[in-house]
Amino acid sequence: MASISHSSLALGGASSASASDYLRSSSNGVNGVPLKTLGRAVFTTIRRKDLAVTSRLKKGKKFEHPWPANPDPNVKGGVLSYLSEFKPLGDTQKPVTLDFEKPLVELEKKIVDVRKMANETGLDFTEQIITLENKYRQALKDLYTHLTPIQRVNIARHPNRPTFLDHIHNITDKFMELHGDRAGYDDPAIVTGIGTIDGKRYMFIGHQKGRNTKENIMRNFGMPTPHGYRKALRMMYYADHHGFPIVTFIDTPGAYADLKSEELGQGEAIANNLRTMFGLKVPILSIVIGEGGSGGALAIGCANKMLMLENAVFYVASPEACAAILWKTSKAAPEAAEKLRITSKELVKLNVADGIIPEPLGGAHADPSWTSQQIKIAINENMNEFGKMSGEELLKHRMAKYRKIGVFIEGETIEPSRKVNMKKREAVFSDSRKLQGEVDKLKEQILKAKETSSEDEPSSEVLNEMIEKLKSEIDDEYTEAAIAVGLEERLTAMREEFSKASSEEHLMHPVLIEKIEKLKEEFNTRLIDAPNYESLKSKLNMLRDFSRAKAASEATSLKKEINKRFQEAVDRPEIREKVEAIKAEVASSGASSFDELPDALKEKVLKTKGEVEAEMAGVLKSMGLELDAVKLNMKDPAEQTFAANENLQEKLEKLNQEITNKIAEVVRTPEIKSMVELLKVETAKASKTPGVTEAYQKIEALEQQIKQKIAEALNMSGLQEKQEELEKEIAAARELAAEESDGSVKEDDDDDEDSSESGKSEMVNPSFA
Repeated sequence: MASISHSSLALGGASSASASDYLRSSSNGVNGVPLKTLGRAVFTTIRRKDLAVTSRLKKGKKFEHPWPANPDPNVKGGVLSYLSEFKPLGDTQKPVTLDFEKPLVELEKKIVDVRKMANETGLDFTEQIITLENKYRQALKDLYTHLTPIQRVNIARHPNRPTFLDHIHNITDKFMELHGDRAGYDDPAIVTGIGTIDGKRYMFIGHQKGRNTKENIMRNFGMPTPHGYRKALRMMYYADHHGFPIVTFIDTPGAYADLKSEELGQGEAIANNLRTMFGLKVPILSIVIGEGGSGGALAIGCANKMLMLENAVFYVASPEACAAILWKTSKAAPEAAEKLRITSKELVKLNVADGIIPEPLGGAHADPSWTSQQIKIAINENMNEFGKMSGEELLKHRMAKYRKIGVFIEGETIEPSRKVNMKKREAVFSDSRKLQGEVDKLKEQILKAKETSSEDEPSSEVLNEMIEKLKSEIDDEYTEAAIAVGLEERLTAMREEFSKASSEEHLMHPVLIEKIEKLKEEFNTRLIDAPNYESLKSKLNMLRDFSRAKAASEATSLKKEINKRFQEAVDRPEIREKVEAIKAEVASSGASSFDELPDALKEKVLKTKGEVEAEMAGVLKSMGLELDAVKLNMKDPAEQTFAANENLQEKLEKLNQEITNKIAEVVRTPEIKSMVELLKVETAKASKTPGVTEAYQKIEALEQQIKQKIAEALNMSGLQEKQEELEKEIAAARELAAEESDGSVKEDDDDDEDSSESGKSEMVNPSFA
């Protein structure tokens, strides 16, 4: 409405009446002027002999009501963007890669590199690109069809995941945002408004997160205050009054829990919403599009049906909070996410959620428009169903939905298999924590013993007990993994078939061997997708470490026992007298080496050596060992230097591991796989027709071809050069050790006791089998 400004007032006479009295009262002789007249005139003057009023009307842009045909050309459908703070982003969102998606990024990089090479060189790499793209699609499918609960949590929290208003703009023909709780505040974390889908009006209410840091701060990261829930409550009353169906979108970590929110009645606002939603006589549909946290999500989620996007989560406490409470560390979040059962599939089984809306591979952020269309289809289908119900039927339907959650029959006997499984899982869960503590304690004891070079190492009995516990845990982990990847029944059937074949006297059939190998390969391939893969891998590493520690402990104990027995054998009077006599004769002969000794003395030395070796063999035989050969300690110092060189040993182990991995990679290629399969077939044929030389020739030829292919692959991988360099380093280390050891072995005639001890030490370290 136009406004009149008092630009000039001339009051005459002695009248005490105010100017406003004259303007408001027509009885005083001031007549009203039509607005059209005011709009056409720049100045309007009203004259009376005792009063003159002059006003000026400021012209402005004509306001279009209720909205222009297309207020925002950037948004299809004419969204009223000037009524909302939600605008199209000027810059595209930066891609964010989650930790478990890194293998896919590597494949994408390879595809880009091959395409770039093709463009630069002009060569045809079409086949390689198609192969890589197929591999990428298969890897993407395998990854997103076997997601763990914590991985779905990370997807639900993805920074680029489409928000409530993103979906609204994609599914509505027209949408007008409504603001304010009519109590002094408009919470941006909850957005409400009226929109149409295929000509039908709906009241939309949803949590709104930001698409970047600035928006997240403005939207309070999607965490509403009491004002937001009261705004949602006002809109629910409005929808109920006018008969608009309500659609709520849930995407919040939880209600904002600061001091101010508690002072303003956060709990009361949520409770009021819960009570009110159960009394509304219009259809209510809730859709979880991201994460639904605690009462903050439930405050707009008491609906006739609750649907969830495939990778959405709905929980009473976040996995990190649960882990911090139960295990005192947020690192246990993956385990907490699994135990909480917060994914869409689990919640549908528990009747908390009523349906799952599919997402594209890669998550909703991979194709937001397609995801929005799936939401639109779900809304139309469910609202068509609710449209056939009356208000009272909707109330009963809503109450029945929540009444059936957590239903059980009291006094009903539980199936023994379910009861055993429940107890077993609980026992494994508690034992795992206890086992981890024992493992850490034992590792600390072993490290402490090594650092101080003390004899306080754990005994073999303690290590054996720990190894047996780990083996039992690993068996349980393998069973759980087989169930998770869907191979439990096949493995059980194969185990029975194998046991039956093993009990028979004849050899196992090649076909059965082939089936076992294929199943084993499939299980190993899919094992990485099992939810407990990391736990299994950790326990296998523990078992390996403790097995090595046990072997080292047993070797040390055995060495000590052998040295003790050898010392006792050498200290026997008859042996000591013979050794001392031979040493005296060698010293008196003046020879500097064994070759310079007289033949008779050589025979005596060799005879005495044979007697000593016989004593050593007797000692080893009494211990259940067998003497293979006697090696003198000082004969090859270069070998001792190489064994003591930890750097060279580490390089050698690393090279061996790389070669093993490369061979495994080559064997998995289609070409080698087909050759191996052909070799298995030929082997099976040869076993049926023994004595046929042609079959064995084919087998040998295939084996040779496979070896040649593996050798070629190793040559191309650069491992051969690494091996040659390492051999040079080892040779150089040996030469250096040999140079340093020249002249270091001298015989001291003045110290017979030291010579005797040296002679003993030369015989104390035999090589035995």
